[in-house]
Parts: sequence; structure tokens; C-alpha cells
Amino acid sequence: MTTTGLPSTKQNILQYLLKQGQATAQQLAHDLNLSAQAIRRHLNELEADELIAYQSVQQGMGRPQHLYQLSSQGRDRLSPQKYNDFAVSFLDTLAETAGKEQVSLVLEKQWQRKAAEYRDRLGKGTLKQRISKLVQLRKDEGYMAELHQSAPKKKQFILVEHNCAISEVAESYPSICGHELEMFAAVLPDCIVQRTHWINDGEHRCGYSILPK
Repeated sequence: MTTTGLPSTKQNILQYLLKQGQATAQQLAHDLNLSAQAIRRHLNELEADELIAYQSVQQGMGRPQHLYQLSSQGRDRLSPQKYNDFAVSFLDTLAETAGKEQVSLVLEKQWQRKAAEYRDRLGKGTLKQRISKLVQLRKDEGYMAELHQSAPKKKQFILVEHNCAISEVAESYPSICGHELEMFAAVLPDCIVQRTHWINDGEHRCGYSILPK
């Protein structure tokens, strides 16, 4: 789990908003088992730290409610930043000295190596067993990954990643996301892998549909 340096309750609020996208104070209080007074205090402090923001929405005839969501700073707080700065700087230097085509080649080779590593570690087994291992590998690398089986009869799985461990790299070089999709397809050659959600497209998570061929 990614740590933020914040008290556990505030970290739980940020992680809840990361997964759900947005929520009211009442929803947060109910789902996190906190009092309304406590949740509002934490929300006020997180807002003061510019880690969350809200918009007012009208529901029925009552007073408008505040709908909270992560700010860009809040999302960054939950994304592992270990190697991002170095990676972006390295790729920028490579682009300046060798050209953008060389950067694309390096990124492609890197994901090919990663796909080979994943395949070796997944081994053989049922599709669910292999995808479950893949999800755990992604968690170990700093992704808040989850696996959902959306249609058991069709054996369709959804791999969801609520954060991006290489967010700064992806912002500067979005082609890396295309290579990531190719990597998942290479790791699961007996499946059709399609992107369903994309953080770089303004959504609050990345998602991939995995369906046996």
C-alpha cells in the first residue's frame, strides 16, 4: 500500500476517493465508520492542504451537497514517485541527444523485457490464477491494482489500477501507456486485452478488459 506520510484516517480518505472518484461527506463517514463531525474536520484539513477539492451539487429540494474528489496534488501524494523524476530526466536527455525515435525504441524494448519477466513469473495455470499473480506483481511495484470478474459466464476479467506508479513518465511520454497495453497482451497471449479506462484521459483509474480468445 502506498503511504502518504499522513495520519491513517486521512490516508484512508484519500485512498477511498482515489478508488471511488468522488464522494460526499456522508458517504465517507458511513463507509469509513467515522462520525460526521470527525469526517468534516479531516476534510477541511485535507482541503486546506490542497489534497482534495469539492464541487457543490443540488440533490432534491435540500441544501446543496459538497462532492469531494482528489486534487492533482492529492493524486500525486498517492503515486509512488521513487524513480519518476529520474526516468523523465533520463528520457528527456535521450530525446535531446539521440532523438525521439530512439526514446520510442527504448520504451518498446523495456516493455518487451517486462512482458518476458511477467510471463516467467506467472508460469502456467488457469487464466484467473495467472491474472491474480499479475495483479500481485503490479501491487508489489506500487500500483493499487484490483481484479474484478465482470461476467463469470463469459470469463471476462477487469484489471483496475487506481493509481499510476509512473504517472510523471506517462504525462511526458503518453506512448508508454500504449506499450503497457501491448505488454499485457503479450503476457496473456490467449486473451483479448482492451483498455476500458485511462487516467491520462481524465478518468480516475486505468482499466483493462481481459477476455479469453
